[in-house]
Order: sequence, then C-alpha cells, then structure tokens
Amino acid sequence: MRAPLSLLPLCLDNVVFEVGQRRIVDGISMRLDAGPRTVILGPNGAGKSVLLRLCHGLLLPTAGRIAWNSPEVAGGPRRQAMVFQRPVLLRRSALGNVTYALKLAGVPFGQRGARALEALRKVGLEGVAGRPARVLSGGEQQRLALARVWALHPEVLFLDEPTASLDPGATHEIEKVILALHAAGTKIVMVTHNLGQAHRLGDEILFLHQGRLVERAPADRFLKHPASSEAAKFLEGELPW
Repeated sequence: MRAPLSLLPLCLDNVVFEVGQRRIVDGISMRLDAGPRTVILGPNGAGKSVLLRLCHGLLLPTAGRIAWNSPEVAGGPRRQAMVFQRPVLLRRSALGNVTYALKLAGVPFGQRGARALEALRKVGLEGVAGRPARVLSGGEQQRLALARVWALHPEVLFLDEPTASLDPGATHEIEKVILALHAAGTKIVMVTHNLGQAHRLGDEILFLHQGRLVERAPADRFLKHPASSEAAKFLEGELPW
C-alpha cells in the first residue's frame, strides 16, 4: 500500500479574515514547508493566533485560499494537530486522555494502552498516568496535551503560546518536548511572545503587524538585524505586546 503524500507544503494565497468591519488577517500569502521550525511573532492584535487557527482549519478565510499539498481525508485520522495556551482536557486520567485521542484516530483497542504509555513516557508523565488530568499542574497539563500529540505522530503541530502562563522550569520541560517532536519529524509552527523562546526554538521567524506578513527571515538574522521598521520597533519594545 502506497504511503499517503505529505500534507506539506501548506500554501496560503492572499488570505483574508474579517470580523464585522475589522480585518484581522489582511492578504497573507506564504508557503510552509517541512523541516524548519517556524515561529510567528508580532504585537498584540497582529493576527497571530487567528492565522494559526486558519492554517489548522478551525476558522475559514473570508477571502483567499488555504491549501495543503495532500488534503486530509474526511473521517480519517488527522495528520496535523494544535495545542493551545490552555489545554482542553477530558475528565479522565492522564492515560485516559491519550487513549481516547487514539480511539478517535481509529487506533485498534489492543494497541492504545501501550502507545499511550509510551507517549506519556516521552513527555515525562508516566508516573502520573492514573491521576485525573484536571488535577495536574499547569505544566503537566501542557505536557499531557503534547503527549496526545506525540501518540498520534502528526506531520504538523501548531502551538499557540504553549508556555505563556508557566514558570521557567515548566517552560523548559515543554521546550524539551517540542524539540523532541521536531527531531522525530513533526513540523513545528508556533506563536510566542517570548523572544528568548523564539531564538531557542525557531529556525525562521514570520513577523506579523496589523494583520499583514511584514517580514520573514531566518531567526538569527531577524532577531539581530530586522529588515522592517515595524519589526525593529517591536524588538525594541516600542510596540504593544
């Protein structure tokens, strides 16, 4: 049986998203390829989280086109995933949250337990497998959300400020998992407000301002020598975060 074609590249062609008279995403065209870790930066209200949701399919563009190289099959297992700032967890154990995700993906019953435990081990949560997910700490809950992702082996993972409300220790643990997912072959597309995190995790930066893609550059070059005045002001703290 021939393996399915890769989802990537993901191509956006003049994508617009409006709410009422407000244009939140304003004519963005870009292509996301496999490989580089992509970090999206920009001031508050730039459209970063909305762009992520458009790419993931949670929102539909008002105008323009979003197209995967090989569209997902309706009813089949999803090959892309998204983790939010506050993970949505079921009233089940940590293990139960992962096994349920595997059930929805069509994984046979007999394979779910071992696969879920392995995913928990990958994120350092095997010791709390039987604990209710909703009593875990904030960092543990976020790692559990990433364990669900790991168990499904998606080609693409969208991350919307996954460490925004976490302390440095929890943030470090999350970043380790993200790097491991990338090393395992998952394309990372991430929104963050943390410039240090953008430097640690990003290969390339997409900089948004007022709904437009103003600049795209390798992370080191962008953070040291931004090409646009908007990006320079943002890095100097002159634009609202």
